[in-house]
Parts: sequence; structure tokens; C-alpha cells
Amino acid sequence: MAGKIPEHVIEQIRSQSDIVDVISDYMQLTKKGRNYFGLCPFHGEQTPSFSVSTDKQIFHCFGCGAGGNAITFVMDIEQLSFPDALIKLSQRAGIPLEMELSTEQTMSNSTVSKKEQQMREAHNFAVEFYHHILINTEDGEPALNYLLERGFTQEQIETHQIGWALPNWDTLSKLLERKGYDLTEMAESGLIIQKESDGSYFDRFRGRIMFPIRDENGKPIAFSGRILNTDGEDAKYLNSPETPIFHKSQVLYNLDKARASIRKVRQVILMEGFIDVLAANRAGIFNAVATMGTSLTPQHITKLKRLVQQVTVCYDGDNAGFEAAKRAAQMLHEEQIKVEVAVIPDKLDPDDYIRTHGQEAFKNQIIEKPHAYIAFMMMHAKRGKNFQFENDTLQYIQEVLETLKNNTSPIERDLYIRQLSNETNISQEAISTQLRKIAADNVKEKKREQSTVNVPSTQMQRDRKKDATDRAESILLAYMLHDVNIVNKVLREGNNEPFIHEEYLSVFVRLIGFYEEYEMADFHRFVEVLNDNDLRKIVMDAALLERDPDNGEAEINDCLKQIEKRRLELKIEELKHKQKEAEKMHEHRRALEIAQQIIELSRRIKMGV
Repeated sequence: MAGKIPEHVIEQIRSQSDIVDVISDYMQLTKKGRNYFGLCPFHGEQTPSFSVSTDKQIFHCFGCGAGGNAITFVMDIEQLSFPDALIKLSQRAGIPLEMELSTEQTMSNSTVSKKEQQMREAHNFAVEFYHHILINTEDGEPALNYLLERGFTQEQIETHQIGWALPNWDTLSKLLERKGYDLTEMAESGLIIQKESDGSYFDRFRGRIMFPIRDENGKPIAFSGRILNTDGEDAKYLNSPETPIFHKSQVLYNLDKARASIRKVRQVILMEGFIDVLAANRAGIFNAVATMGTSLTPQHITKLKRLVQQVTVCYDGDNAGFEAAKRAAQMLHEEQIKVEVAVIPDKLDPDDYIRTHGQEAFKNQIIEKPHAYIAFMMMHAKRGKNFQFENDTLQYIQEVLETLKNNTSPIERDLYIRQLSNETNISQEAISTQLRKIAADNVKEKKREQSTVNVPSTQMQRDRKKDATDRAESILLAYMLHDVNIVNKVLREGNNEPFIHEEYLSVFVRLIGFYEEYEMADFHRFVEVLNDNDLRKIVMDAALLERDPDNGEAEINDCLKQIEKRRLELKIEELKHKQKEAEKMHEHRRALEIAQQIIELSRRIKMGV
């Protein structure tokens, strides 16, 4: 960040970022009653325990305890700092950021942020420039005609802002320099290249049809350029390199435009290339996305898993596409995503198939008739094998059984065992016996792995059994979060440590500092400035508690009494331990003094503290 974002702008971003809309950009939500529910993106679960409240504009997971508002959700899900999350949400809401320059911030951070902002602005300018040349100039006519002949519609060209890069060496470079951009930064952004010989700059993309690549918010961050004349030695496609704003392993092409359709049909079509996605769009399939010149990555899967629980893989029909589809299907299956594979025949890619067989055939025969995961894995295992040979038969059975050993129902196992038996002439009983052996070995292996895993201390602390004192501390904190006067009252009474448990006391200390700066209760703002996820969970648990405003004072006093009672009980336990030590050392006078202290503390507990 180059500066500090004013509080009124933060409040504007928060008020214009509806939490359901924001979270729906990342995962699937279903309305149940007044709230929305979904599978928590912060821990693995099969039953939705992630709740989103439109009234309170907060989320809470009853499974892992995660909670917060729209801003903290983006911080947690994207692993962003508070300022970076605000930038992302401001872009989403179309709110211009007002920056207050701060000398306290490091120059390095401000430089990086400003540099990335310049890169993004330059890409946006390049998109508009290339698109203008394609649509409005004679230089762009050959490329435009080519696109129309390939089946691209005028609407699609406009929607995706497809453009044309002139064949000149430095057209964009000169324009960027004229507009005041730092050419060194522009080279780092991938738009231009610096010559080693004389240090001058030239355009990376020349004489190519330009396809913008956008982030999840629809902002251009890179390009893929297709050469018009493929007769030469130049590569057919030229993509932007990895840059500070473009990371191939994290980008899914068309996700920004496909998100609404994905939510509607609760399914996503995963393709290899952006051209296939655009062809699918022309066929009326709008829930398609593609990886950008790279294999499916865990980051891609994370993005998909937040949106849907069902993915149809539709890769090229050649050998390389078949192998890539297998790897992708396995990765998705391991993440417990329902996966199907749409197989393209005749070694065609989706774009070629559509141009050859038509849009309806692609939609009806390929996309709507995919192979189930296990059926596809059997198809893959069978490739190149001859069941006249014993080794091929045994290898085929072993590969299929390795697939069947996990996450399959008894019906599925029976179905595919019968199919295996019919294909190989091996009895169902023998195949079933072998499957049970493989499954048993797998269970043993998992147990060995689990036995070596230590439970983190933070998790043990979180799993500590809650008691009356925990509830009293949580209720007291709830009142403190909603009324700064409660904190002041406790401090005036000389109670600088009103909580027993360390985590509550840590929140209390931070809350005091927060009120010293902001002077008014605002738990939304408080969780945003908390940089500890465990403490944030405690705050959200407290914020969700129902308070009794009509009897608030009495409820607060009851909480303080319960906490003080527990404090005395702990003190008594400590004294009893010291008493035993004194008796062992034959320090009878000291033991008697301790006993009197215990009696006095016990009396206080009986008197109601």
C-alpha cells in the first residue's frame, strides 16, 4: 500500500460488499431459512456447517470456528493483508480508493504496490488499444475476418475484447512511454521486452490476434496472442510470461464470466485452452473455464472446490490430452469432488470437434454424455492392452482395483467387478478377494500415517472442553465488543485481568488498544485489525452470542462472579499443592497458614464471591 485508506472509505467498502455476494464468488451457498449455508472452505467437511448471515453481515463455521465479515473472509481465503483485501473489494465494488500518504510505511511495500497497479493499468490500456485496432482500423480487418470465418460472433469479440497487435516492432512500447509508464516496469509486466544490445524496448506481441486473460474480478493481467499466418517459424500461440500480476498456476481463464453460470448449474466444465472455452461459449455452454498453458494445480482445484462439487473434464482427444485428463480427474477425485470426463473422439480438440461436427453435437454427444470417473479410469487402463496376454490382463485388473479401493459405494464396486469379470474372464469372487486385500492394505497404511501425526497444540487448546467459565468469559466479551463502557467500567474497578483463559485475556488486551484508537464499539472493524485467526474465532463466537439487553448489568455481574469463582478455585488448587509440599517438608506452621488461606477462599466462594 502506498498509503493509509481512510476510515470512511473502509466503511463504504464494507457497506457495499454484501457478504453473501462476496462469499458466493468463492464457494457455493444455499439459503436455509434466514441464513445461507455451504461447505466450509477452511477445513474439509461433508456436511455444510458454514453459515452466512445477511442480517449481521458475518460468517461463522460451526465446525472449525472460523468467522468474520466480508473483508476478513477475503483476507483468509486469499491469504491477503487487510489493505490488499480492501483493494480487491474496492475494485469489485467499483469504489475509487483515496490514499493518505504515510511515512511510517516502508518504501519497498509502497513501491511493489504502485508497480503492480501500474502494470494492471497498462494491461487495461493495451486491451483497449488492441481491441480498437481490430474493430475500427483497416489494419485489423484481416484478423477480424479470420475470427468471423472461424465462427467467432461479433458479440463474443466485443464481450471478450479480442484485439489485434500490429506487426510493427515498437507500437505499444512508444505509446506506453508517451503515457508516462516506466518501461522497465512494463518489461517486467510482460507487455514489452528490453534488448540486451542497446537497452531499447520492443513489443512482445506483434502481428497476433490478442486474447486478454483476466483475473477473477475481470481485470486483464496477461495475454495470449495467436499468429494469423501459421506458415512461418513463429509459434502458433504466444503467452505472457509469469509476472507479479500473472501466475499461471492460479489463473482459470473465463472464471470471471463463467461464475454466474457455474453457480446456476452447480457444475463447471474444465478445458485445456481458452480457444476451447470460447468455442464452448458459442455452443451455448457458459460454465466452462480453462487452465492457462499449464497442468491442473492444487490452486486451481481450491478455486473450483469453493464453487462446485462437480467438475466435467473436457480435454483434447489425443494421447497427451487423455493422459492430462487422467491426472486432472485423479486430483479432483482425491479432493472428493465428483468428477466426470467428456471424451473427444478422433483425437480432436473441442474447438476442432465443434467446427467439424457442429455445436449441437458437441453439447448433446460430448458434454451431456460424460463418462463417470471409474468408467473413464477403466477406459484409460484398457488402452494399449491385449487380454490375450496374461500380464496385460493382470495389470488391467490391478489398475482398476486401485481405483475402486477408495470412495466407492457397494453398488459401484459390484457393477465394475462384474464388468471386469466379463472383460477378462476372471471370476467375480477372485476379483472381489483381491479388492478386499488391497483395501485392507490401504487401511493399514493410513493408520500408520495417522499414528505419526501429532495434534498441534493450538488445536488441542481449541478442543478444550468448554465449561461454565468459558461461557461466562464469552458472554462478558460479547458485551465488551458492543459497548466500550463495559471495558472502561471493568478497568475503573481495578480489574485489569477480568479473564482467566489466556486466549480471552489476549483478546481483551487488544480490545483495550482498539478502543484507545477508535473510541467506539465496532466488532467488524476489530476483527479486521486482528492478525491472529484463533483470536478472531473467539471474537466471532462472542459476537454471535445472544445477549439480554434488558438485564445486561445483572448478566455482566453474573459473568464476573463466575470468572472470579473459578479464579478462586484455581487458587485453592494451587494452595492445596503447596500445603502438601509443606507437610512433606514438616513445615507445620506454613502448612497451617496455607490451610487458613484455603478456608478463607472457600468461604468467599460459598458467600457468592
